[in-house]
Amino acid sequence: MQYRTLGRTGVQVSTLVLGAMNFGKIGNTTQDDATAIVDAALEAGINLIDTADAYSGGQSEELVGKAIAGRRDDVVLATKATLPMGDERNQRGGSRRWLVTALENSLRRLGVDHVDLYQMHRWDPTTSDDETLSVLTDLQRAGKIRYFGSSTFPAYRIVQAQWAAREGRLSRYVTEQPNYSILQRGIETHVLPATQEYGMGVLAWSPLASGWLSGAIRAGQEISTNRSGFMQQRYDVGIPANRAKLDAVEQLATVADEAGLSLIQLALGFVTAHPGVTSAIIGPRTTDHLRSQLAAADTVLSADVLDAIDAIVAPGVDLAAHEKNDTPPALLEPALRRR
Repeated sequence: MQYRTLGRTGVQVSTLVLGAMNFGKIGNTTQDDATAIVDAALEAGINLIDTADAYSGGQSEELVGKAIAGRRDDVVLATKATLPMGDERNQRGGSRRWLVTALENSLRRLGVDHVDLYQMHRWDPTTSDDETLSVLTDLQRAGKIRYFGSSTFPAYRIVQAQWAAREGRLSRYVTEQPNYSILQRGIETHVLPATQEYGMGVLAWSPLASGWLSGAIRAGQEISTNRSGFMQQRYDVGIPANRAKLDAVEQLATVADEAGLSLIQLALGFVTAHPGVTSAIIGPRTTDHLRSQLAAADTVLSADVLDAIDAIVAPGVDLAAHEKNDTPPALLEPALRRR
């Protein structure tokens, strides 16, 4: 396992991060399953576990908490907030009212007195940066969080938040968690240059592109990923964007074969090769999934292999731009761009 410094925090983290989104009902993962995965990950040298309150309605945090009981100090523990946690309209977002409550709930579910990294799961356009940064700074000073970061923020919001922290003499976001893979390279255009400028750690989510780069989705075979059951449009090869992904996967598989690598090793090695990326977040549902991904822990891609990838999916290009989660609200809601 390789380790890198998380931004400018001085904290050393593994280049592969254990993501716990599949823990609980989303991935049909039991406590025994989750504990076995955590055990194997820690034994392999992974030292950062990432979860969120919204994963299976808090169940993921509960499973993680029980799995790390008795070895809290061995884990760099990260969780997230802001996504809806109920039908009540204030059980979401980046307000002081909600974040104080959300963190207390997360600490209770995790069974800990602090988290190492508390991340804003999405930018909340209804709440000012001053409001959110102020409460996060207070929670940090109270010892309930060590650092805080953002997730899936567009580049201009990353810059704005850094400016607001400086102007308000508040603590700043020290990490960003973006969607990044060979098939989704859009962050190379604006997000990664911004995070590099501010010395932020970058924890890339979905490096296997929701299973597209796992080897489970190939031409001429039945799609067998867990998510295809409840996100059917993302795997319908009749949709042009998905057809483009499938064509790219077939070409990438050839590149991997010629390099003596699995497709998973190629995909994870690509993400961790970027100098702006600290770690890739893997999200196994089983220990077998974990082992296949751990094989990429020490993968280093040659310049020739990286050039071959660039020839298949050009730098800065998203093959499925409609799947991005950082689109400005005004592009999604017509009322926001009309007087």
